[in-house]
Amino acid sequence: MPIRTNRGRAAVYRRLWGWPLRSPRHLAASIIIFVVVVVALGVIIPRLLDRTPSGQNTAAPPSTSAQGTQVGQLPASSTSLPTKEPAPSNSAKAAPPAADAQLTAENWVENWVKPPTNNDVDKWLKQLEPWTTPEFLAQMATVDPRNVPTSFQKVTAISSTTSSVDFITTTSLGKVRITTVKAPDGKWRVNSYSKEG
Repeated sequence: MPIRTNRGRAAVYRRLWGWPLRSPRHLAASIIIFVVVVVALGVIIPRLLDRTPSGQNTAAPPSTSAQGTQVGQLPASSTSLPTKEPAPSNSAKAAPPAADAQLTAENWVENWVKPPTNNDVDKWLKQLEPWTTPEFLAQMATVDPRNVPTSFQKVTAISSTTSSVDFITTTSLGKVRITTVKAPDGKWRVNSYSKEG
C-alpha cells in the first residue's frame, strides 16, 4: 500500500532508522552488516578500477627514459639520482685585499661624495654604476644625494676574503664601512655601505 501523506512517510523512515536501537541484538546485527558492506566495497572497488582489457594482461613494464621516470615510480637501481650541490660555506677563506677591490672602493667613494650639481639621482647613479652591483644600485636609487658626505679621507681595508673585502673611510659625516664583492664576471663591485659608530 503506497504511503500518501508526509506523516506516514516520516513514520516509516523513523521505523527504519530506529530499528538498530530497539535492542542490543539489533545494534550488533546492524554493526556486523555495516562492517561486511564496507569490507566488500573495499575489495570490489579496487578490482573494478584495476581492470585492464584482456589483450593487455601481459604488457611490458613501463620503460624509463634518460630524462626520468614516471610519476610515483622509483628509478631503477642502476639509475643514479641527481645530488644536491652543497650549500656555500659561510666562512670564506681569508686572503690579502685584492688591488682591484681597493681601486673599486676608492672610485666608488669618489663618485659617491660628488653628486651632480643639480642633485639629479639618475646622473649620480650613472656615475656609481661601473663600481656598484646591480642589486645595490637599485637600493641606492632611494638615497637623496643631498644627504651623502661631501668629502672623504683614505680608504683602508679592514677585513678581506677571497670573495669580499671590507673597507673603512672617514667622511665629513663620520666613518663609513664599504663592502666590495667579487662579481661572477671576476670584477669587484661595491655591494653595501654602512655608518660606523
